Amino acid sequence: MGLLTPVEYVDRVEHAFRMHGLGRVYMEPKGHIVLDRYRGEWEVMPSYIEEPEAAACKWVSIREDNGMYELPAVFSILIYTHPETGFPLAICDGSYHTLMRTGASAAVSARWLARKDSKVLAILGTGSVGQGTLATCDPVFPWDEVRIWSRSRESVDRFLESERPKFPHLAISGTTEVEEAVTGADVIVTGTHAREWIVDDGWVKAGAHIAALGADLKGEQELDPRTLQRARVFVDDIRQCREDGEISVALSVGLITEDDVAGEIGKVICGELEGRQSDDQVTVFDSTGIALQDSATVPLEYERAVAAGVGVEKKMIST
Repeated sequence: MGLLTPVEYVDRVEHAFRMHGLGRVYMEPKGHIVLDRYRGEWEVMPSYIEEPEAAACKWVSIREDNGMYELPAVFSILIYTHPETGFPLAICDGSYHTLMRTGASAAVSARWLARKDSKVLAILGTGSVGQGTLATCDPVFPWDEVRIWSRSRESVDRFLESERPKFPHLAISGTTEVEEAVTGADVIVTGTHAREWIVDDGWVKAGAHIAALGADLKGEQELDPRTLQRARVFVDDIRQCREDGEISVALSVGLITEDDVAGEIGKVICGELEGRQSDDQVTVFDSTGIALQDSATVPLEYERAVAAGVGVEKKMIST
């Protein structure tokens, strides 16, 4: 925790998307085990990236009702291996890593797709992803205003109490009304597990950019489908997003087709696809979270941990 700066997380995630756009990666869509007994799932996310060469696998547990136990909704374990031999270089908690690299995906999308004069940021969801979003979006634009939303006033107040001291230069406010948070915002980041859309298209101003981070399981939906119909839509990985992302519900009922999706953000970053086309255009980034975000980030985390003497070294083979 704290081994990388927020800017470094943003740069590493941007690199992951760039390598994805260039096709210099090996990665399959994340595997799921969905539990009906508990509201949640397990995910497995292996990946390999060519430059700098790295291989990693993340095991994620998601339990949406963990708040009643005063536990985070997401836990993860990250395994970093030597690409050639498969030798495990590090086994570590991936929870802080995940909230930062997930938030960084929103920051990268804003860097490449939002209007350059963006001043107002709205973050919907006060969980760990909201914390990572605030930390990583902070250096991307000189925000005049940051608005935080949650359904419960208690959650809003807890977030403000925790995060305001970390960002004294930001004017951060909180609300339990989505319309209040979203109306007039230049960049909107959604990080909930909503099953019915929470952001009405009528609240989204012309020229806004939306990073939809929350929907990563079939049936989840945060945005009014009319926004997807009028926006220029990008995804992190079309194979994942068509099944589990924000676009999946609209695709399944025929409100949009894959032809309505502009493409993957990696293609924008590597210069093969046009991003925003006008100041009035609404842009949407559908992020399900790809394993490459882990393999692009963990080498630097590992390097910093070794240099700082963090962790416990264990002998993995006998001689």
